[in-house]
Amino acid sequence: MNAGHILEPGIKSPRDSVQKGLRDASCAAQPSSVMEISVLDHLFQKNRLWAQGRLEQDPAYFKKLAAIQRPQYLWIGCSDSRVPANVITGLEPGEVFVHRNVANLVHPSDLNLLSVLEFAIETLKIEHIIVCGHHGCGGIRGAVDGRSHGIIDHWLQPIRDVASRTFECKDCLIEDDEGLNKLCEASVIDQVAKLARTPIIRKAWDHGARLRIHGWVYSLSDGILTDLDSSQGTTRHRK
Repeated sequence: MNAGHILEPGIKSPRDSVQKGLRDASCAAQPSSVMEISVLDHLFQKNRLWAQGRLEQDPAYFKKLAAIQRPQYLWIGCSDSRVPANVITGLEPGEVFVHRNVANLVHPSDLNLLSVLEFAIETLKIEHIIVCGHHGCGGIRGAVDGRSHGIIDHWLQPIRDVASRTFECKDCLIEDDEGLNKLCEASVIDQVAKLARTPIIRKAWDHGARLRIHGWVYSLSDGILTDLDSSQGTTRHRK
């Protein structure tokens, strides 16, 4: 042992000292862990209250929900926490199949989106695809505000492409919310057109699937959905 190394009282060797240090570090971290659990506890409490409320309304609710998933709609929406598909459409769990990403974009190389799309069409036999943007979208603003936001700038490139093709003055878009809202709506219409060109959609239509794609926008200011009159495809009523 190095003569200059002085051990704490009760510590017989450097190994004991290291082990004590690890125990002390574990104890120091414990309050943070406990705090994290307490912060999340209310989510479990809310879940149990929600489940209890559902059972009081319908004792067979979860049995029926677990037995079948047969939604008529695929919702492609923004990741924004203020735009939950089920809530703003008044639909129950199991009634809408959902895919969300930043600014509700359709990238032809996005395997996540394409997998959802294929499953929705070929397995769930959905009848309507709804691309829904929303006014006040941070992704729309971030695409044209001229700042660097990191890797998401690559993701948002299609919005800048829409702005270049559709608006003569791109800088004017960020001067007020109205300009950004118009860009949001133009982007939704562009995503509908992109979906219609995907091999998955073309194949479905070629095989006679009655499938329709819609472009909608949601207003955060009043909670109202608006159809942008950009629908493509055909539709039928499920029997």
